[in-house]
Amino acid sequence: MNLSLRVRVTLTAIAVLLVVLPVTGLTVKAVFDAQAERSLDSLLTGRAQLAQQLARQNVAPSNLVRRVDADGVRVTLILRTGRQLGAPPVDPGATVRQVKATLQAGQQTKGATLLLSADTALLADASARLRNVLLISGGLAILITALALVIGMRFALAPLDAMTGLARSIAAGRRGGRLQPKRADTELGRTAAAFDEMLDALEGAERAARHAEGAARWSEDRMREFVADAAHELRTPVAGLQTAAETLIQLGPDASAAQREELELLLVRESRRAGTLVADLLELSRIDAGLQLHLAPVDLRELAEAQAARLRLTAPEVAVEVCGAGTVTADGDRLTQVLTNLVDNARQAGAATLRITVSPAGVLVEDDGPGVPPAARERIFARLVHGPHSKGAGLGLAIARGVARAHGGNLTVTDRPDGKPGAAFHLHLPPISPDPRTAR
Repeated sequence: MNLSLRVRVTLTAIAVLLVVLPVTGLTVKAVFDAQAERSLDSLLTGRAQLAQQLARQNVAPSNLVRRVDADGVRVTLILRTGRQLGAPPVDPGATVRQVKATLQAGQQTKGATLLLSADTALLADASARLRNVLLISGGLAILITALALVIGMRFALAPLDAMTGLARSIAAGRRGGRLQPKRADTELGRTAAAFDEMLDALEGAERAARHAEGAARWSEDRMREFVADAAHELRTPVAGLQTAAETLIQLGPDASAAQREELELLLVRESRRAGTLVADLLELSRIDAGLQLHLAPVDLRELAEAQAARLRLTAPEVAVEVCGAGTVTADGDRLTQVLTNLVDNARQAGAATLRITVSPAGVLVEDDGPGVPPAARERIFARLVHGPHSKGAGLGLAIARGVARAHGGNLTVTDRPDGKPGAAFHLHLPPISPDPRTAR
């Protein structure tokens, strides 16, 4: 039998009352009957003791009977002469409680017999009336309790009805509803609060799943695009290699020394280009998989000076200035790779002056080249994106940012702090770098 919680609680409460009320009524009646019996015995005993005291005071027999008389008590005094005073004596029976005493004092009452009788029918009537009252009040209590439970349960279980309605609305696809209990220190309040927390967790999981699905789709699209771009980039040097090799084979021994030298130089140049692209792709795959860093104290000023010296040898027309100082815990070889990329990019962009500023927070590389428009300042760090002055495969800045983030820092580009034309690349590094395992 499937009954609602409201009906089950009501029936349970009524069943408990049906057990408790009869037991309570029987207990009350038993206590009343016992107390009534004790009270009657105490009354008769007290009247007998009063008669003994009056006899010691030599009170006349008629006065003694009148003063001992009480409601519900029959007093009979039989003197030694046989004279009877008070009510006629009655025989004790089922409905008559009697106490018999012999007076011990008094000129007229010494040796007299005192009979005190009480009719217990009054106690039986009172007990019957009490029983009837208990039965009527018990029935009324059950009826009132049933009505009160029906009304009270409707309000008491209202949070459960609200919870059911909310669950159905969520099952229908409506999100965002909450119970928001006013009191969270009750059982239903704690249940409602837990229900809200569960909804928060479920909706958070749904949002995370949708976000993860979108991220996975975006990552898949980016991977397809990256593979297509990488294949396109590799096609050019591979085609150059193929063309040079086929031409060299076709010319054979009849090729002149100049033609052969030109073709061999083309083979070397295109093979180096393809090798550089493959090396960069492998580097990006290492960054994606989790770049392994060999951390140690690194003097950034020393790295900057080494880049300045290299640039003075390879591009003496570019003026280089190094200033500041700073030490970080990092991978020196990886930071050299980043600085080399930044310096070479500035030279390829046509910069005539270069300023490298070192601080404990990182390195700032400023040039007087054409700069980077605000709309392209994030795009240039994407993979296989060629800037207007780029001569490589478009992977250098992507690798440099990946290395910076592997150290717990970042690589960004802004305008120069002094407001002059050009670009400023900021290599942000924490003073004490963590030991990251991934550069995602």
